[in-house]
Amino acid sequence: MSSALLENYGERDLALSHGVGSHVWCEAGRKYLDFAQGIAVNSLGHCHPRLVEALEAQAETLWHTSNLFRIPASEQLAEKLTGLCFADRAFFCNSGAEAVECGFKMMRRHHHKKGHTKRDTHRKRIVGLSDSFHGRTLATIAAAANSTHCEGFLAGDAGFDQVKFGDIGAMAAAIGEETAGVILEPVQGEGGIRPVDPDYLNKIRQLCDENDILLMFDEVQCGVGRTGTFYAHQRLGAEPDILASAKGLGGGFPVGACLAREAVAASMSAGSHGSTFGGNPLAMSVANAVVDEISTPEFLEQVRANGAHLMQSLRDLQTANPEVIARISGLGLMIGVFLNVDAGRFIAQLREEGLLVVRGGNNSIRMLPALNVSRDEIDQALAHFVRALKKTESK
Repeated sequence: MSSALLENYGERDLALSHGVGSHVWCEAGRKYLDFAQGIAVNSLGHCHPRLVEALEAQAETLWHTSNLFRIPASEQLAEKLTGLCFADRAFFCNSGAEAVECGFKMMRRHHHKKGHTKRDTHRKRIVGLSDSFHGRTLATIAAAANSTHCEGFLAGDAGFDQVKFGDIGAMAAAIGEETAGVILEPVQGEGGIRPVDPDYLNKIRQLCDENDILLMFDEVQCGVGRTGTFYAHQRLGAEPDILASAKGLGGGFPVGACLAREAVAASMSAGSHGSTFGGNPLAMSVANAVVDEISTPEFLEQVRANGAHLMQSLRDLQTANPEVIARISGLGLMIGVFLNVDAGRFIAQLREEGLLVVRGGNNSIRMLPALNVSRDEIDQALAHFVRALKKTESK
């Protein structure tokens, strides 16, 4: 079928027509169990009644005003988010990449505003980890340094340094006189779901403190209840100075947030940053409903319990099928399955069985169900997985 769309997404042969909860239907009428959920975006599944109600109520009242005026719903959301984590201030935007970009600007601006020494005024470089993903803008692809994403867009030094994931010696060596801060995902997503070791994370926090630089967490994919705590770092023991949040925060509606401690946020004075659509009434109404639903202790406990069940079940399948499954990793309902067979073909086989998942790096698949997925739906997904394994083994 011809299309006027840019071809950057390649060929796509499945069009989904509607969804409810953990299920979607394609235009041909086939039903699928959705363990992709818009790549961890639909945190409460498709068309959750509370989100639909919030969106419809706001749509009948006020859509857009710009940030020339107060938006009470954004103030409410900022209070909720800062009350749930380390942060004191919030900036709202439309996507994860924008939230990360805001954090980069904040890092540099913080040191510029300090300006107590010559070193402060030159602190502009940011250190990231290998196999990271922070978005598709020029700065975010420079931070991750994935050669495929950078090809034809970046050449030479863009102000970012990368070190090998898990190598604390390399991190220490990379921090220099011009380093402004460090960015990392507490649980890597695009590169293959991989939680950061708590000891490693705490050592990075210590290095940042010793060198008077900032630590930023990219929780665009792993945040907002995905790992069983509201933010993933709350399971790992170290806190950042800045945090980027998006994806599941809007439950399917575009919204991002950059959260920061007061001492860091203070550098962002009037006129230093902005967003036309960021914090608009529609997005804020939906995000407030998402946070109200997900942030309760009972909800997060259910995420942890269902995540443990899915994780153990997949590990049992790995033990029984080592020729297909190499290893399992993840936290909560963010689970990576690393394969000994081609991941693309296995994903296609799962789709034939009626299960939708997401490809990850290092020949892996990501299982990212709705956070309110039922135990029965998890067991259905596992049954699909077993059937795909049997067909893979027989080839």
